[in-house]
Amino acid sequence: MQPSKPSIPEFDADESLAELYTLAESAGAKVVGQILQRRDRPDPATLIGAGKLEEIAGAAASVNADVLLFDHDLSPSQQRNIEKIIQRRVIDRTQLILDIFARHARTREGQLQVELAQLQYMMPRLAGHGVEMSQLGGGIGTRGPGETKLETDRRKIARRVRHVEQQLENVRRIRRQQRQRRESAPVATIALVGYTNAGKSTLFNALTKAKVLESSRMFATLDPTIRGVDLPSKRKVLMSDTVGFIRSLPHTLVSAFRATLEEVQRASLILHVSDASSRLSAEQDAQVEIVLKELEAEKKPRLRVMNKIDLLDDEVAQSLLADSMREDSRTVYVSAVEGTGLDRLLKRIDSLIEEDRVSRVHLRVPQKEGRMLALLEAKARIYSREYKDGAVELEVEAPASVLRRVREWET
Repeated sequence: MQPSKPSIPEFDADESLAELYTLAESAGAKVVGQILQRRDRPDPATLIGAGKLEEIAGAAASVNADVLLFDHDLSPSQQRNIEKIIQRRVIDRTQLILDIFARHARTREGQLQVELAQLQYMMPRLAGHGVEMSQLGGGIGTRGPGETKLETDRRKIARRVRHVEQQLENVRRIRRQQRQRRESAPVATIALVGYTNAGKSTLFNALTKAKVLESSRMFATLDPTIRGVDLPSKRKVLMSDTVGFIRSLPHTLVSAFRATLEEVQRASLILHVSDASSRLSAEQDAQVEIVLKELEAEKKPRLRVMNKIDLLDDEVAQSLLADSMREDSRTVYVSAVEGTGLDRLLKRIDSLIEEDRVSRVHLRVPQKEGRMLALLEAKARIYSREYKDGAVELEVEAPASVLRRVREWET
């Protein structure tokens, strides 16, 4: 159900409704009908007006629907008024997204972050829901690690919020310590961001050889994963896969997941992954920009990665690949599924990373220095090698961290 929203011109009403359909399926719902209403302004009492509400009540009864999903945020009073008239559970867009997050939270950190967002969402909705909230049943909008804790007593809810916030602060502290250890070494961190279902996890797996869940369902990746990647220069970087963004991502989620999204804030380079095959890619990118701005990460160095070119016409895909071969190109076209363009992507990442810069030098290393020669073999590009008078003369390109260890043999 989606009243058209002129405040979001990027997505038209039909496209927004289609996205709601996908969200509902990701939450495990079977959609049995949809209604689109166009009106100049929302009704303050019911969002859609009494007449439309009666029509919807009849339609819901005819298909025996047990839940109504609104592609719009509802105020607590609007939600109560609608439920009173149609005698069915009503879930707004924010609650639906929270539910999907609850389905996919696997780690303790992810579960805590979802629970905090759910509690913050439910707090103003407790009035008038005493019986329903204390006897939560199953189904969409009721699952999650915090569902049995949502008592109607505001003091208990507030106490629980404080407890979860304290636990999350412990998580943040541990993350800070881990990040400080990582940052003590000259290793850059790269964060993948993008609209949900842009193929970030597939790309992450292709680059890192990890086994993060790949799924066409929205928000399949919730818990952050960090893995190492070897660049063509033989430098190592750390890559993090993050939760997907979406239009009107609930602020409670951005706030609750700040510990996870700090990986984006602290990254040396952001890979903004887009779905090249989506006709809404420009609109989706605009929504990603909104979230990056909220995270104060919009000015971070960035490389645009257009994924899923395997879904484009071959001629178009080849033209785009050729265009991205330019050295100054800030966009790289890839197919994470087929592996197309990944070598080019790694080269572009290599050229943009400032940490542990690469230099080309000449060395004359004694042959008896087997460990140093093995280090160069593993960590440097060797352009020439010549054996003379018990030494090995080399022209190499290597990161600063490696060259520091062989500086005495520079010529």
